[in-house]
Amino acid sequence: MAAPFRVARIANPHYERSGVKSYVSALNKYQIQPTKNGPYFLSTKVRRQQGKLGWLKLMIGKGDKVKVLQKKIQATGKAGNVTADDQQNDSEYLCPVEIGTPAKTFTLDFDTGSSDLWLFSSELPAKTKTAGHTLYDPTQSSSGKAVKGATWKISYGDGSSASGNVYTDTVTIGGLTITGQEIELAKTLSTEFASGAGDGLLGLAWPSINTVTPSPALPPVQNAISQKLLASGLFTAHLASYRDNASGADGTSFYTFGSIDTSIPGSSTPSYAPVDNSQGFWQFASATASVNGTALPRDGNTAIADTGTTLALVDDATVEAIYKAIPGSSYNQTQQGYVFPQTVTPDQLPVVKFAVGGVEFAVPKEALAFADGGDGTWYGGIQSRGDLGFDILGDTFLKGIYAIFDVANTRFGAVQRPDPTPASLTGAGY
Repeated sequence: MAAPFRVARIANPHYERSGVKSYVSALNKYQIQPTKNGPYFLSTKVRRQQGKLGWLKLMIGKGDKVKVLQKKIQATGKAGNVTADDQQNDSEYLCPVEIGTPAKTFTLDFDTGSSDLWLFSSELPAKTKTAGHTLYDPTQSSSGKAVKGATWKISYGDGSSASGNVYTDTVTIGGLTITGQEIELAKTLSTEFASGAGDGLLGLAWPSINTVTPSPALPPVQNAISQKLLASGLFTAHLASYRDNASGADGTSFYTFGSIDTSIPGSSTPSYAPVDNSQGFWQFASATASVNGTALPRDGNTAIADTGTTLALVDDATVEAIYKAIPGSSYNQTQQGYVFPQTVTPDQLPVVKFAVGGVEFAVPKEALAFADGGDGTWYGGIQSRGDLGFDILGDTFLKGIYAIFDVANTRFGAVQRPDPTPASLTGAGY
């Protein structure tokens, strides 16, 4: 088998872990109405176009109804807007990608839960904070070409958005060079999009949820397949914990494109599940889960694999069963999530598994202690998915497996990896 194209996943030194902010970001990204009590909730408002600047002003009157994520202000008891400070707008890991001729290196967030490849660009207004970012300047790349009439826009119910023009250029990912790749240049960025350390995002979901109009752009992997650049039409994700190094496992975090890194699976054979990509996600059957070997039937349940979400979000019955198995755990209404004492040791934590198709895979125990919850507690790495109709298996779950995203065969594969959890959770938050 041909050696895969491989790109390192580099830890962002500026990332500050926050359980609540990560949860709020997921609520906003997927427009989730929480089913557990807390300050954050979705409300319905009406918006219509206002003025020459095209600003979408929320108001009661004629217009489109939209879901807006809001929060209850403790001091007044009234509803207020969710701001950039309420959310985790930074990325824990970033990957280097070369774009243009001559090539410039951009650090991008690889996200299997979206399909846009957008960049900070020279077209952003001076008021946007771009210090420390690499900007794509189409006048500085001899291979860059404007796509006439094409635009893009990502927007969420809280009013945050990013938008701009579309170009094609040469993109190189871990030695894989794709010509004529559509890239989306940010002409406007709200604070939520502009505040992270990365230079943009590279979406790895399916083309149907790409926001380029009038025709969706092909994400890089599908484009590479169409150009016959890959030995196999797939990519993989090895999302390592820094603790892997201490445990003797492979602590390197990376993606591969074109083939599977066989040094990771070893003697294990990947288990695959068919993917339903009708919603644009890497969605598969996940009809069972277990806690310490006790089965939790979940007939008809499905899940998506999302490298752009740090937590795992599952149905309320399952999340309640998980925390019942953790000594001293409780639901913290202020943080809108489950927490447990930092005195709990790994041997006291349950073995939690979720199914990929017909096979269950374990979550690393250390991933259950996602972040410092304050008052001597850990904010849990698995939380409620609210009214969402499927699970989101983000990094909490994905760090326990070697994940295979098989585009050509429309399937998702997994190989169980060793649990790197040490004897103590001190300094956890992987």
